[in-house]
Amino acid sequence: MSTATLEVDVPSPPAAARSLGHPDGRRTAKELLAASKPFQEENRLRSWLHFAETWSVFIALMVIASGALSFVHPILGSLWLRIPVAMLEGLVIVRVFILFHDYMHLAYLRGSFVAKWIMYAYGVYVMTPPNAWRVSHNYHHAHTAKIVGSHVGSYMMVTTEMWKKMTPKERSGYKLLRHPALIFMAYFTVFGIGMCVSPFRRNPKKHWDSALSVIVQIVGNVLTFWLGGWELWLCCWFLPLFIATMTGAYLFYAQHNFPEMNVQPRESWEYTRAAIESSSYMKLGPVLNWLTGNIGYHHVHHLNPGIAFYRLPETMAAIPELQSPLGTTSLSPRDIAACFRQKLWDQEQGKMVGYPSE
Repeated sequence: MSTATLEVDVPSPPAAARSLGHPDGRRTAKELLAASKPFQEENRLRSWLHFAETWSVFIALMVIASGALSFVHPILGSLWLRIPVAMLEGLVIVRVFILFHDYMHLAYLRGSFVAKWIMYAYGVYVMTPPNAWRVSHNYHHAHTAKIVGSHVGSYMMVTTEMWKKMTPKERSGYKLLRHPALIFMAYFTVFGIGMCVSPFRRNPKKHWDSALSVIVQIVGNVLTFWLGGWELWLCCWFLPLFIATMTGAYLFYAQHNFPEMNVQPRESWEYTRAAIESSSYMKLGPVLNWLTGNIGYHHVHHLNPGIAFYRLPETMAAIPELQSPLGTTSLSPRDIAACFRQKLWDQEQGKMVGYPSE
């Protein structure tokens, strides 16, 4: 069994970092970061076992969804089975994405040549081309929950005062960017346009893999339809990716748009506080935690993105300051609705609010 200790570059808090608001003042921001570092140690064998397990489930579901096993029994070719399996495959795609996500953070299978090419190919397949993802997601971690500057790699956010100064056209654009329909259609919007088309238009040379991702989607859609008609196209290509992108887009939204979140002015923004107070903890059961790769422990991930997904629960259990997160949410209809109601940051009230009546 081999292990590898990862040193991930996370922003250092100010020298005079304040306590995080606990009555007993147990640890400063700097001390809290230090407490999380031992959990960056990766168990290489465990990582590969998770890799094999996840990809095996993904491939098995893809084969069943394609209808390729219909020769075994007619029910395996039935749409009544294939469509639910395709939807489940979409959720497993979310878990495979977390492996890609952690690999890009250097928290998982760091330095592996095999993992690199599989993960890079997977990123292109799910419309998170590595070049665009690396730039936008690293920026997101370094600037999350700033009043100005947090929109890169995340959902745009403005204050109530900024809202008053926006033109009707700007307000309409802002409402569109935060509308639930944008998340529902994430295959086309958040991922197709946001992660592929826009980066390539900005810098074609740097983001060539964004164009490749678009090409892969076009070819995949056309080829599956040509080979097996609408059933193969729906079950083996479009539906799994549609479910995966919609789920991923909402998870990311709820991780940084919840009723109790805190947003900091750019000039006084502090990394550790943003991680603890501006990233949610999503309560999920064992099955959903497996499918989402423990990404519900998002406040832990933002504190130290160098911790592999399978060590996030033990990190939270070991560090008292992480056990009472400011924002706790779930996938219940009530919590989903509550997250979608958060539209603007009200600096006077110190909380997210809805749009003012106009």
